[in-house]
Amino acid sequence: MATATKAKARKPKSKVRAADEKLTPPLKWAGGKRWLIPHIQAYWDKHGEHRLVEPFCGGLAVALGLAPERALLNDINAPLMNFYAWLKKGLSRTRTGMSNDPDTYYNHRERFNALLMSGRGRNKEAAELFYFLNRTGYNGLCRFNSKGEFNVPFGRYKTINYKKNFSAYREIFEGWEFRCQDFETLPIEPDDFIYADPPYDVEFTKYAKDDFSWADQVRLAEFLAAHEGPVVLSNQ
Repeated sequence: MATATKAKARKPKSKVRAADEKLTPPLKWAGGKRWLIPHIQAYWDKHGEHRLVEPFCGGLAVALGLAPERALLNDINAPLMNFYAWLKKGLSRTRTGMSNDPDTYYNHRERFNALLMSGRGRNKEAAELFYFLNRTGYNGLCRFNSKGEFNVPFGRYKTINYKKNFSAYREIFEGWEFRCQDFETLPIEPDDFIYADPPYDVEFTKYAKDDFSWADQVRLAEFLAAHEGPVVLSNQ
């Protein structure tokens, strides 16, 4: 595992829009690492124009905070990655009814689960419903039962600021690749800058609808140790 490069470091190129306008994550996400960005930035600035790789990208707080030109962003949460895929395609305005009441929420949740169970979880409607459920559900949680059904309850918020336009994300996503697969199968390049924030090994281990086990933690440690380029790891 490398922590520095021998060549003279160049300041990495970043997306101007995200840096200047502080583009924030489009979703609420438990365990987000926005607070950690200044610490990661210190390492990021030392490693030139590397590609950012996140095996567990979650809510994109770190990717949007660093705003790299190139990124490989992965998570095995398929509905999450479907939402990002549609943002990149140009999901500029969601047509799903945005009403902060329990009846609407549970109707939308039922429809979302019907799409997932019927193999239609990659369409635009699923992406729109996922956004609504994320903003309206309890505490921004993303949780699935053993069948793979989304089971987060209604959040009971007084007011919710639903985004009506996502065009800014399409701009920054231009040089970013989104994947949904096991981290060991990612096409890693030797000089990639990897930031890994895996699921918690104690407090919260629900990784999509499957558990992220201790064996997976060991597997990840070995995967990162074998990488020739810079690695930053967090787990808290």
